[in-house]
Amino acid sequence: MKPLRIKDANKFGHVAVVIGGASAEREISLSSGMAVFDALKRLNINATVIDVNNNAITALAKKNIDRVFNVIHGRGGEDGVLQSILQIMNIPYTGSGVMASALTMDKLRTKLCWKGFGLTTPKWFILDNESDIEPCINKLGFPVIVKPSEEGSSIGMSKANNADELQKALLIAQDYQCEVYAESWVKGEEYTVAVLDKEALAVIRLETPNEFYDFEAKYQSSTTQYHCPCGLTEQQENELKSLALKACAVVGVKGWGRVDMFIDEMGVTQLIEVNTVPGMTDHSLVPMAAKAEGIKFDELVWRILETSLNE
Repeated sequence: MKPLRIKDANKFGHVAVVIGGASAEREISLSSGMAVFDALKRLNINATVIDVNNNAITALAKKNIDRVFNVIHGRGGEDGVLQSILQIMNIPYTGSGVMASALTMDKLRTKLCWKGFGLTTPKWFILDNESDIEPCINKLGFPVIVKPSEEGSSIGMSKANNADELQKALLIAQDYQCEVYAESWVKGEEYTVAVLDKEALAVIRLETPNEFYDFEAKYQSSTTQYHCPCGLTEQQENELKSLALKACAVVGVKGWGRVDMFIDEMGVTQLIEVNTVPGMTDHSLVPMAAKAEGIKFDELVWRILETSLNE
């Protein structure tokens, strides 16, 4: 990794750790945010926690903030809304800008950008209503995974093996008030690559006895296995790292993020999604990848905060 650019904690000024939000990922954000805040205090950085529910402008006003460490996952914090407010208020912040945040929160538009650039992502079919079920089956077959396009942490996702399950999965995903799509089920190994300040960290292979790496497997299960080293050759791992950096560059991701992908049974790497405000809990993957690179949690937090000075 590059050497630290900032040596004096005082140069960061007053840092607001913005947490919470009103999305379905609120509780995860609270856990991530407090972990980040505790690290900042250990680093002697002047930090304040701000829990944002619905009105970020009111929450941030008149706080004499020099920069924001954004730890709001999901809509309202990861989708360009908070970033727009911070831009208007002229407050530097961690993570991607307005465009990249809005784009990557929408998994469908991200896939379109990747496909346009020639990167591989699983086939998909948009499900507006029940009339789309039969055309979806004709195009994708089974199994498929159904996703709300603007949720994270696998919220609202379901695997479908037949028409009845596809109909149920559609109803579940529609509860999240955004576009819904079915994606071809990828048989193979799942990997994730964290990106920090234009460098890719150690690749992690995910293994769960669940049908897929769902919310329970991510945050609650003791049976999920995280393989780091991931078991690939050095060349294969470097290829995944290079792909993650390219996938981020195509959609304008800056600062830090995490790219999820599969290597399918044919050996083809399939891009799934990119997260621009990844989790920072004790189950989270970015701290795990950083640790494998010799970067302890507090240093990781410092390095992410440094990226707020890039603008």
